[in-house]
Amino acid sequence: MSATAPAPASVADPSSAQVRVVDEGVVTELVIDRDDKRNSLSAAVVEGLIDGVAHAVDRGARLLVLRGEGRCFSAGFDLSALPTSTDGDLLLRFVRIERLLADLESAPMTTLALVHGRTFGAGADLAMACTHRVLDPAARLRMPGLRFGLVLGTRRLAALTGRDFAHRMLQSSQTIEADLALEVGMATAVVPQDAWAQVREDLSETTTQLTPAATRAMRRALATHDADADLAALVRSASEPGLGDRIRRYQQEAR
Repeated sequence: MSATAPAPASVADPSSAQVRVVDEGVVTELVIDRDDKRNSLSAAVVEGLIDGVAHAVDRGARLLVLRGEGRCFSAGFDLSALPTSTDGDLLLRFVRIERLLADLESAPMTTLALVHGRTFGAGADLAMACTHRVLDPAARLRMPGLRFGLVLGTRRLAALTGRDFAHRMLQSSQTIEADLALEVGMATAVVPQDAWAQVREDLSETTTQLTPAATRAMRRALATHDADADLAALVRSASEPGLGDRIRRYQQEAR
């Protein structure tokens, strides 16, 4: 950015104190800040991210950056409330995550996920919804949702990696290291964290080469699947009776 760019401005997020929204020139940055829970996606964090994306759209940001504070980008769906959650509660939370993913994918701007650490489940889905997915060399990705019968982000993953690889990865709940993620299309680059500022700077410059209208048109033209179909697939899978029990069994098996 130029030397005359305004200083970063933090925006109070009404939905979650654990999502920091920082505006700097053409860039809006959303930072998940609950390292004590490995940045897992609680209901409040998801609402904070949805609000943050809407804020970026409203202010006309040209680049939206997502990152996590502390040990990892995001450990995925927050299971701490599972013992007191009904299947209906869980369904609503997953629907809201799918809404967040759809909002990110349709946002009229370039989106960048900066991913480090062990990033699993809905956290990995969050990164996959971004146009640029930059992984630290030590990052690891895994999507275990089908272990408890949940179809979240599956079409999006297949659009990036191809159907065959996505099938093998999801069936085995395979952990993907950064170099393989780059090879199969889950990552767009592998860059150490200490060089992420330059990645952000470069993208903030290139993203202004297109007008906002041209960026919106490009995003629509390059869309590979239907957000409504993604939501329908999620709801069908999550509405099968016993979702909470299936997640609890998965928790026990994973220990």
